[in-house]
Amino acid sequence: MTATARPRSVLGLSLTSALLTAFFSFGGQATAQAEEELFTRKEVETEVRRHIEEKSQANQGVFLFPDPVENQTIPLLFDRVRLVRSISGYGYFAAVEFHEKGFAPPKPYELDFWYKPRAKKLVLMDIRIHKVPQKEGDGWVLVSRLPVPWWWLPVSEHPGHTEYKRAWEVKAAIHEYLADKIREGGGIFRIQDEKTGQEIPLEFVEIHNPVRRIPDKDYFACTDFRERGEPEKIYDIDFWLAERNGKLVVDQVKIHKAPEMEDGHWIQVERYSFDADKPIVVP
Repeated sequence: MTATARPRSVLGLSLTSALLTAFFSFGGQATAQAEEELFTRKEVETEVRRHIEEKSQANQGVFLFPDPVENQTIPLLFDRVRLVRSISGYGYFAAVEFHEKGFAPPKPYELDFWYKPRAKKLVLMDIRIHKVPQKEGDGWVLVSRLPVPWWWLPVSEHPGHTEYKRAWEVKAAIHEYLADKIREGGGIFRIQDEKTGQEIPLEFVEIHNPVRRIPDKDYFACTDFRERGEPEKIYDIDFWLAERNGKLVVDQVKIHKAPEMEDGHWIQVERYSFDADKPIVVP
């Protein structure tokens, strides 16, 4: 036997191991793909329409949408489901056109309904405004609200593997974590203030740009939350994520800036800074 030769038993074991690895890898991918393929776009559209009709019937035909960014409830009338698309592993996204009640000419909005398959059911994760009305002459035009929802970002990117996670992947991981916690909390995200020891009931507003990472360490992004019942009290919460087995997982939640009263107004006061770690912006 030469120095480079390997015993047949070792070769056979290596081949078996490789085949098993490939089998389980393919099996995992097939399971994820099957989960995605549980629902057709038509079925997603049907579920979107069902949800809108149910909520509208409870409010004399009006779909009341609580816009967290502007902190106002918009009375909307349904027009149509413009499109339904999917992102493998992330769920389905329905772009739905509405117009605000009481305006002529019609004042349009476009909302995105995000669904994920869970236990063979479509679960509504969140609803976000994608486009808002802007006055033009005697009418209105739709313009994208910035920052755009993360599920529109992959459309503009080049496909292919990258060494590091993209910004939209970080946002998606944070948003899914939040959606689950908010659903468990009956519409509220609860966090314990490390400084005061109090539990704060928060309403999710939005995820900031940019997303960052500390070199050779975790990813993180800042988010805005409004304290329930105190619309002027805005918290800046940081979500830190670690990559485990190729998946981003939220492993730390920290208050970055907390509201404090000054001269009769709420201002945000920084609790800590990460500037010394020289964070890098994630594209």
